[in-house]
Amino acid sequence: MPEQFIWGIEVFLNGLMAGVLYALVALGFVLIYKASGIFNYAQGVMALFAAMTLVGIMNGQVPFAHLINAIFGTNVHHFGWHVPAFVAILLTACVMVGFAWIVQRFIFRHLVGQEPIILFMATIGLAYFLEGVSDLMWNSEIKKLDVGLPQGINFAIDDYTYGIFGYGFFIDNLDIVATIIAAILVLALTIFSQYSKQGRAMRAVADDHQAALSVGVSLNFVWIMVWSVAGFVALVAGIMWGTKSGVQFSLSLIALKALPVLMLGGFTSIPGAIVGGLIIGVGEKLFEFAVGPMIGGATENWFAYVLALIFLVFRPQGLFGEKIIERV
Repeated sequence: MPEQFIWGIEVFLNGLMAGVLYALVALGFVLIYKASGIFNYAQGVMALFAAMTLVGIMNGQVPFAHLINAIFGTNVHHFGWHVPAFVAILLTACVMVGFAWIVQRFIFRHLVGQEPIILFMATIGLAYFLEGVSDLMWNSEIKKLDVGLPQGINFAIDDYTYGIFGYGFFIDNLDIVATIIAAILVLALTIFSQYSKQGRAMRAVADDHQAALSVGVSLNFVWIMVWSVAGFVALVAGIMWGTKSGVQFSLSLIALKALPVLMLGGFTSIPGAIVGGLIIGVGEKLFEFAVGPMIGGATENWFAYVLALIFLVFRPQGLFGEKIIERV
């Protein structure tokens, strides 16, 4: 079997793994958009904030330590204990629920019925505010995140593929775990959205805020619920990306990678987020492998956006998005 073909199979598999991580971030966008019609620009910063909060809790770091020390002249940075990863994840999830309540109570509660552009601008302000709060709470140093997830090459796959192809595939254990978690999340969220009472209420709110209120749907509850779920998805994405590349402020830029995923899959489709993520992940890896060397490389930086642009021209609603029909 030709070596190029074997290497292409390995690149394809790694592309699938990368696509799952893109899809994890895109899920947060889809959830909030389905529930409120808001494109949440702050989703990437939410993943950053969740990851930084998790590391801070695990390491026993004092929140706002630099600010406290500057005001009171103290020199306190840590409580002196370490919190187990599982407990820290639960505490961080509670923080994200509290964040969802604050967002609803002080921001979006006052913007019911406003134009989508106003809601979008509110999420931009929220993103920059949350990024500043993250810096004040946990400082801007690059942090290592280790919650016990397996990392490094999967030797079972390496040995198996070596026996078949005479060449061992490098597949990261963390990517395998991310794939499994993403599959579980997608299944659970799809069932929740389609078949639960809260899921139907979520779709009703997305269609018309005032109409949903008139039939007894609690707008406050729905928005707190969906921002909490999106915060949990951001936490999962932050754990995966933070474990893979460290917790740093560039982590918030993963939201930019989710944009082409949403354009391909559709802003209103949970399965579309996954399919779009897989297409982007596989496409950019194979394009870099096959075409990159001929045009100077670094195609992964722009391939996804070019592909999304093509989709916007021929199918603006994405593969799974709903067509928007306006009667005039």
